[in-house]
Amino acid sequence: MKNNRSVKAILFAEEVDMGGLTVRQPFPTFNFEQIDPFLLLHHATIELSQDINPADSGVGPHPHRGFSPVTFIFKGGVHHRDSRGNNSVIYEGGVQWMNAGMGIIHSERAPKNIHEIGGRQEIIQLWVNTPSKHKMDVPEYFPLNADEMAEIVSDDNLVTLKVVAGNFSGKAGKIPTLSEVNAATISFKKNGRIVIPLPQEHNALIYLLSGKLTMEGYGLVEALNAVVFENDGFGITLEATEDTSALLISGRPLNEKVESYGPFVMNTQTEIMQALKDYQMGKMGVLIED
Repeated sequence: MKNNRSVKAILFAEEVDMGGLTVRQPFPTFNFEQIDPFLLLHHATIELSQDINPADSGVGPHPHRGFSPVTFIFKGGVHHRDSRGNNSVIYEGGVQWMNAGMGIIHSERAPKNIHEIGGRQEIIQLWVNTPSKHKMDVPEYFPLNADEMAEIVSDDNLVTLKVVAGNFSGKAGKIPTLSEVNAATISFKKNGRIVIPLPQEHNALIYLLSGKLTMEGYGLVEALNAVVFENDGFGITLEATEDTSALLISGRPLNEKVESYGPFVMNTQTEIMQALKDYQMGKMGVLIED
């Protein structure tokens, strides 16, 4: 086992149309349907003109079951509401982590003051698969502000890693997860360098929202690419050739069968059919936005 993990794949985030909203999607692709336990990553940058009512922006009420949709907010803010009564706004640098469990309906809109804070949103939504034994748990929602996160600063003071979930170098994230998952946002100043240990049994990847990084043992990677690592080393060493923003995630693979249909992720087709039926019967609740 070597110090730095090898690079397994570089996945460019192609543009895809999600119901009129253009997002970038590095995975799933034909070659990487999932990076167990991570199912999907969407990166969206949204400009809201002054004539757009924030209440009509974003994504309206829709259901989920069987996984955790997680929203990382890099610019602007997101107003979350759901059928369990949760209602909160998280701004730049924060995270909204929802364990959908047996079923929940939620919406994600721009906050009312989005025009006052620049009129721009930049977010990543990550879908984290839930172990089969927890897919029918009671749903939970965890908002986390940027100033509530544990920080790791590099020796050169040019890199800041904010821990969202799991554990990095002894610093723990506040989000409780249903399986072993580490998640952190990283901000690099030019020439910043950091060594990040990773559990050997975890699948791991880093997505660059902006900038450029040199991966020790590989070379240069530019923005809008996800770097998927082999499980052959103790960690990764990163150096920024310009100011860079990134998301780093790792997780112990679940090694479970995945059956999905739209917003539902289960283990069998029968469970998918039951999810559809339960949603149609109103068993996932009702969300009326105020």
